[in-house]
Amino acid sequence: MKLLDRVRWHMRVKHYSLRTEELYLQWIRRYILFHKKRHPADMGDEEIAGFLSHLAIHGHVAASTQNQAFSALLFLYQHVLDRKLEYIAGVERVRRPPKLPVVLTKKEAHGVITHLRGDYRLMTELLYGSGLRLLECLRLRVKDIDFGYNQITVREGKGMRERVTLLPARLKPLLREHLERVKEIHQRDLAHGAGAVYLPFALKRKYPTAARDWRWQYVFPAAKLSVDPRSGHARRHHVHEKNLQNAVKQAIYAAGVPKAASCHSFRHSFATHLLEAGYDIRTVQELLGHKDVSTTMIYTHVLNKPGLGIRSPLDTADPTD
Repeated sequence: MKLLDRVRWHMRVKHYSLRTEELYLQWIRRYILFHKKRHPADMGDEEIAGFLSHLAIHGHVAASTQNQAFSALLFLYQHVLDRKLEYIAGVERVRRPPKLPVVLTKKEAHGVITHLRGDYRLMTELLYGSGLRLLECLRLRVKDIDFGYNQITVREGKGMRERVTLLPARLKPLLREHLERVKEIHQRDLAHGAGAVYLPFALKRKYPTAARDWRWQYVFPAAKLSVDPRSGHARRHHVHEKNLQNAVKQAIYAAGVPKAASCHSFRHSFATHLLEAGYDIRTVQELLGHKDVSTTMIYTHVLNKPGLGIRSPLDTADPTD
């Protein structure tokens, strides 16, 4: 088995995402080409240090990019080549400057949302009203929406950590109507012999019929069927992230917001507005799914108050503020 095929196999055994798999393979290829196609088994700490330093000095990459390259090489040597790397000295590290998140005011957030239409508006309202990351929103399944308890379960969050966050009361009727339309699409797919959706890990073997079950369908399905790059099967995937990103970018421009905002700015705004409203920072930490409270502290320093009866900023905000 070729080296890159071995890397791919190990990553799939460990349930790495397709995006991470593609990125790691790209970095490993660049590493090999940088050292004139030498096999990684014949190289080690010195060559890794040289490659990472080249990225910092000549590539002018960001700190996160250099860390991503190092993670890819670490995976290659530890999991594929079964070699334990010693401390890698002499690496020119990229200095990570302190960076504050771009936060929209309540008026700006609602201004951007009013320039969105259809599903893109509903998705953006979830980003702001529930504090979801972009892909967390797009990967939502029907079963993850709990209308009774007004909550959303995020099952494929960062680091594969699950958490529960708010379902804004204002969005409940809109989501119900949306899911009725999605269910009609799913029923048409089933009638044409399709209707199966991607299932993570070994669920397809454990629950053979789950792929066509309504509960497992994406809340925001794509307009067309597409071929799964791993299985080769035609399925209806979720909306592509670029579609929502472009729609939000155009809405930010149309709303005249003079900030370098993006989809992720709505998650930043969710956290900031909750903290400004006096909610307990550890409650906000849980809603965001941060592993450490220090990550949440970047938004603001507030007095800790009990987070009882917490409501989404989407339900409490006045669009005219």
